[in-house]
Amino acid sequence: MRRRDIEWVYGRHAVASVLEDDPAGVREIWLQTGLEGEASRSAEAVAQTFDIAVQRVAKKTLERRVGDVVHQGMAVRYRPTSKRALTDLDAILDRADERCLLLLLDGVTDPQNLGACLRTADAAGADAVIAPRHRAAGMTPAVRKVASGAAERVPFVQVSNLAQALARLARAGILIVGTAAEAEASIYDVDLSAPVGLVLGSEDRGLRRLTREHCDQLVSLPMAPRAQSLNVAVAAGICLFEARRQRLVRGVAPPPSIA
Repeated sequence: MRRRDIEWVYGRHAVASVLEDDPAGVREIWLQTGLEGEASRSAEAVAQTFDIAVQRVAKKTLERRVGDVVHQGMAVRYRPTSKRALTDLDAILDRADERCLLLLLDGVTDPQNLGACLRTADAAGADAVIAPRHRAAGMTPAVRKVASGAAERVPFVQVSNLAQALARLARAGILIVGTAAEAEASIYDVDLSAPVGLVLGSEDRGLRRLTREHCDQLVSLPMAPRAQSLNVAVAAGICLFEARRQRLVRGVAPPPSIA
C-alpha cells in the first residue's frame, strides 16, 4: 500500500467515529501517554476486537506525527475501506428519492468551513455534500476534526465540473436552489420539501456565473440592514434546517432523534 493512501485522523469525536463506522480501515491507534477515560478505553476495546495495534506515545511524539493541532491525545492512521470510500455522483443519484436533500458548495476553500458544513449537513439529515475537486477545500484531517464525526457519516462528493453536476441533478428531478444576496425571493418563500439541492458560494465571491445559471431559483437570507454577509457554514445551517423544518411539517422527513 502506498503511504499516501494513509491519512491521519485526530480528535476524540473524529477518532471515535472512524473506529465505530470503519474499524477495518484503521491501521494503528495512537494514544497519548497517561490518557485515561471512556474515549481511551473505548478505543482500546475496538483495537482488541479488530486486532489493531495501539501505540502509547508522548505528547511531543504525537504532535510530530499529526502536527500542531488539537488532537486531544488521540489519533489513528486510517485508509477508508470500500465501505466508507468517498462516493460519487452516480451513487447519490441511484439512491435519490422524494426526501433527497443535498448541500452543494461552490468555491469554499477554508477547511474549517467545510468541516462545519459537513457537521451541519449531518445534523440536518442531508444525503451528501458536493463540492468541486479544484479550487476548493477537500477532505483533510483538519476537516474531519472540525466535522466531529460527520465526515464519516455524510458522503462527501468531489466533482470535476460543478455546473455539469448541477445539470445532472436537475435532469434527475432535483430542484436546484442557489443563494444570492440580491435575490428577491427569501429562503422562506420556497418549497423545499421536494428533492432539493441547496447551493452556497464562498463568502467573498458568492456563486460563480455558471453555477447561478444552473440554479432553478435564487434565494436570499433575510438579514438586518447593517449585516453584510454570513459565514458559509452558518448560511448552510439556516438553509438546511429550513428545508428540514418544512419536511417535518409535511411529514416528509423522519422525526428528530432524541439524545
